Amino acid sequence: MIQINQKLTFPTMGCGTWAWGNRLLWGYDESMDNQLQAVFNLCVSNGVTLFDTGDSYGTGRLNGRSEQLLGQFYREYQGANKQNICIATKLAAYPWRLTRNSMVSAGKSSAQRLGKNVDLVQMHWSTANYAPWQEAALLDGLADLYEQGLVKGVGLSNYGPKRLKWVHKRFSERGVAIASLQVQYSLLSTYPVTELGLKEVCDELGIKLIAYSPLALGLLTGKYSEKGPFPKGIRSQLFRQLLPGINPLLTCMREIAQSRNKTLSQVAINWCICKGTIPIPGAKTVEQAQQNIGALGWQLDTGEMATLDKIAASLNKKMVQNIFQTK
Repeated sequence: MIQINQKLTFPTMGCGTWAWGNRLLWGYDESMDNQLQAVFNLCVSNGVTLFDTGDSYGTGRLNGRSEQLLGQFYREYQGANKQNICIATKLAAYPWRLTRNSMVSAGKSSAQRLGKNVDLVQMHWSTANYAPWQEAALLDGLADLYEQGLVKGVGLSNYGPKRLKWVHKRFSERGVAIASLQVQYSLLSTYPVTELGLKEVCDELGIKLIAYSPLALGLLTGKYSEKGPFPKGIRSQLFRQLLPGINPLLTCMREIAQSRNKTLSQVAINWCICKGTIPIPGAKTVEQAQQNIGALGWQLDTGEMATLDKIAASLNKKMVQNIFQTK
């Protein structure tokens, strides 16, 4: 267990069952509840106790369904490690959220849907790229949630080093620590670390780096090939563009996976762990959760890491960065 501050702790790996909750809930029906409860139970019983969601996951007719389900699963779970569960949510910087009180209200609404106070509340994205004037009040609202004892910790998402230092200074003046920063990070998205240098900055400031989309939306699972079949929806075009160019990486990952009796997914997740981050891979089924858990308890060696790093750096095509990612 990694101590973040006196109130909040993180395990070495998080379960991002809800990291892509808005996509997970497309086509959702209540028959999925038992399966998702089983995923939650399996993760917690195996010591994977960080669950990440957002108030924008499950919008529209689903009305915050992701947070509601996660709260339900938390209440119904009665096994080992329940006291270690850390539920994190992200509050969206919607254009109609303009005041600090709007963020406090959003945090309280998330807590109501969860049926408990949020452990870690995070700014879902920075508005610096399009409406920098909006951001200060929203950040003040996050700090208010902490000062009022409504959350155990405060974090950020999609922030680069310059903006991160600005927020750190602002929060430090109020005695509020930034517990975590999550960014898109994987073997196909090394940009936040290799080009922005975020890991060094986070280490310097005592901030834990969380890696979302560590499997690059499934590209690093070995499930897909350039000949197809491809996933449905908007991922199809992205996969068609990227798969032909990432064969050298997938080939290397297969060789490592075979030598260690692991899967490609487990190699990809373990790589993130070895880089000192907390990956939050998604899981909709027990089988997927078991795959993710198999990334724990072992480590890629320095030679394997160096080879993977070299090949990843040589690829011509990589994952598109989040449009909200700042510098």
